[in-house]
Amino acid sequence: MKYKNIKYTFLALLAVAALASCSDDDDNTPIVITPTCDDGIMNGDETGIDCGGTCMPCEVAMEPMAPDFTGTYAQVDFMGRPGINTVLSADGDIKDAHNMSIPSEMAANFQANFEARLEAYHDVYANILGADPAAVNYENNILGLDAPTLTGYLAADVLEVAPNLPTTYFNPGTDADDDGRILVPDGDEVALTGRTPQDDVIDVSLILLFGGMEGDRFSGQDTDGDGVADLPRLTSDGVGLTATVGTTFPYLGAPE
Repeated sequence: MKYKNIKYTFLALLAVAALASCSDDDDNTPIVITPTCDDGIMNGDETGIDCGGTCMPCEVAMEPMAPDFTGTYAQVDFMGRPGINTVLSADGDIKDAHNMSIPSEMAANFQANFEARLEAYHDVYANILGADPAAVNYENNILGLDAPTLTGYLAADVLEVAPNLPTTYFNPGTDADDDGRILVPDGDEVALTGRTPQDDVIDVSLILLFGGMEGDRFSGQDTDGDGVADLPRLTSDGVGLTATVGTTFPYLGAPE
């Protein structure tokens, strides 16, 4: 009998300990989730997720929202033509200022800087060649553009549109009336109007800047026939277009 009393007493103590443990960990208060119209769950009297019932009608919730233009925005980068700002800005401050300018102010604010930089490059090449810098100035390019005109176009980093002509970065075969002008808005010619995936814009830019009237002024020529290039190669970055790019959006290249 004494053994049974001890056993029952032990079991009673275990039960009390278990109840005490449950009391410490769980106050048995039920968790109540209050439905809202932005909890991402269809609950309450909603007929859809966060819509219907006391929330906004589901037809309204499914309508596309207009863009929100409130707030303060800052333009931090601008690039219609790759590499132009990088090549023709004399320092980081000019580059940053150009990136943050609006197109209508670009030509007036940066053309002179770009032209000075272009002529400075030619002076550097003249010194490398051991020539008089005054004799190695920029030469009107294959589009017939002098330095102020070219750098004016490039400073205003906006790609013009020729609505009735093919878009191209440069197509020397489009001077339909042979007047030497291949720039919009001539009407029947087109250049610098945009770029297609097939345009090698870096090489074209270098040709326009350093190629002269024939497009090959500084192309690494061997002028004395000794097998060694006597002129710098400035009309190409040496990287060809290897990818086969589609002609329809999204203009993906074929796997290689």
